[in-house]
Amino acid sequence: MKATDRASLDQWYPIETEAEIPYGTSANRLLGTDLVVTRTAQGEVTVLAEGQGLPLPIKRRYGYVWTTLGTPEKDIFPIVEADEPDRRYVPCGAVSVKASGLRIIENFLDMAHFPFVHTDILGSEPHTQVEQYNVEIRRDVDEVWATNCQFFQPQAALSAKDGLMTQYIYRVMTPFSTLLYKTCPNSANRWDVICLFVQPLDPGRCRAHPVMYLIDDQSTTASLIQFQQLIFLQDRIILENQRPVLLPMEARSEIPTRADASSIAYRRWLKEKGVTYGTSLQAA
Repeated sequence: MKATDRASLDQWYPIETEAEIPYGTSANRLLGTDLVVTRTAQGEVTVLAEGQGLPLPIKRRYGYVWTTLGTPEKDIFPIVEADEPDRRYVPCGAVSVKASGLRIIENFLDMAHFPFVHTDILGSEPHTQVEQYNVEIRRDVDEVWATNCQFFQPQAALSAKDGLMTQYIYRVMTPFSTLLYKTCPNSANRWDVICLFVQPLDPGRCRAHPVMYLIDDQSTTASLIQFQQLIFLQDRIILENQRPVLLPMEARSEIPTRADASSIAYRRWLKEKGVTYGTSLQAA
C-alpha cells in the first residue's frame, strides 16, 4: 500500500549508505513505492520512483543517500555531534523488520523493556522501575524530547566496565527518525549519540538504519557494530511478534502507564501532524 498522507510523504528518508549503493542499477523501496537506484562509474546517484519520469531529489547526509516522495518543507535535521572530529562514526548496517516503522521508533523510546529484552546488558532484575522523566513536544523545532531519563544498566556500552546509572535524553526529529544521547563511559561531560533512521517499505515492513557517534578510541569498529546489532536483533524478535502490526492510534486501544509518557507524546504528535502510514488509522 502506498502512502497518501502528506505528513509521511513530505519527509526525507535514508535508502542506503553511500558505500553500499552498487554501481549500475539496483532496486529499493519507500512508502509502498518501488525505486530504481542508479550509480554511474563516476559515482553519481539518481533515484527514480515507479511510474515517474523525473528523478527524485536526493541529499547526502550522515553517510547515507536520502530521498523523498514529497516536498519537504525543511532540510534534514541537524546532529551537531556528527561534525565533531574526535567522534567515531559507526554505521551498523540495515536491519529488515516485519513491523510498522512507527512501532520501531516507539520501541526505541521505551526504557521499560530493558531488563526483560536486553537482560544483563541494558537492564536486569530487580532494577526494573522506570523513574519519572520529562517529555515535551518542542514546538519551535517540531520535535519530541524526553529528558531526565535514567536507568541502571549492567553494560550500558561496549566500553563500560561495570554497571552504572545511565542518563538518557531522547529526541524524535521526524515520525521515522530518532536518536538518544546517553552517558558516555569515556567522558564525564559529553554524551554518546545513537541514531535510528527508519525507512518504511510498506505499512507493516521497514528497514532500520542504526548509526552511532561515539567517544571511544579503544573498541574495534567490528565489535561496536556487533554490540549494537545484538541489541537491535533482540528488539526485532519482540517487534515482529507485536499485535497489531500497525501502530494503534485509537484512544484506549492500549493501556499506558507512567513509563509510557514518551510514547503518549509521540502518538499525540503523529496525530497532530496527520501521519497515518503504518498506523491503524490507515487500515480503518
